[in-house]
Amino acid sequence: MARPTDKTLLQTVIDSPLLSLAVLVGFLGFWELAVIVLGIPKIVLPLPSSIAVSLWDGFASGLYLWHLAITFYEIMVGFLVGAASGLVIGFIVALSPLLERIFYPYVVAFQTIPKVAIAPIIVIWFGYGTASKIVITATIGFFPVLANTIVGLRAAPHDQLEMLTAYTATRWQLFRMVRLPQALPYIFVGLDVAIVLSVIGAIVGEFVGAKAGLGFLILQMNFNFDMAGTFAILLVLSAIGVGLHWMVNWAQRRVVFWMDSASDRTIGA
Repeated sequence: MARPTDKTLLQTVIDSPLLSLAVLVGFLGFWELAVIVLGIPKIVLPLPSSIAVSLWDGFASGLYLWHLAITFYEIMVGFLVGAASGLVIGFIVALSPLLERIFYPYVVAFQTIPKVAIAPIIVIWFGYGTASKIVITATIGFFPVLANTIVGLRAAPHDQLEMLTAYTATRWQLFRMVRLPQALPYIFVGLDVAIVLSVIGAIVGEFVGAKAGLGFLILQMNFNFDMAGTFAILLVLSAIGVGLHWMVNWAQRRVVFWMDSASDRTIGA
């Protein structure tokens, strides 16, 4: 009799990456056929083959590479600034009830302001260069890291804290041995959300006012009614978001390695 953990043929097919690839190929084939059969104008919905040609031409000419480098720089620097600020303020707020009562309501109030609404103000303050895009990206990625850091630090088991306190552990030892390990999974969730939102933040900033970047390129192509080029850039942005998401997940598996071990023991039990 097969054990419950043995994979069936159906489960093997489901877990195979080829299934996802087959779904993508089928979707693109249906898209191509539907546009041709229904006679949809290319200005409304371009052919996938046209998008592929535009993507190839953009990278072959070096046009996409220049704008991609600028946008990627804005994403990464803005993410690092927002994440670092969220971590530091999250640590301070979570470990100081007085500071939480004073400052946290203002942080939440600032988060409720739509960043699209204040993006033009930030562009006026910091200019049309990369600085304004970095600030917009940082403000968007700041709050997920802050909120998850606070929740994670407060999730430390009270019995462990009390036991270590009884053994005369210092506040730093409580933080390093209990609070921080407990908070790391929450922090990485916040980092994962923040790095994906950072892509949106950089593009929003470039939409408002920019001299270069993928968002600036999208506006140019929309002005020229180049829908295939627009879709090609959207594909590039999606690839950036997926790649950064995988990067954070890879770092999480390396840093919070005990979570994977616990999951393996639970599945194998």
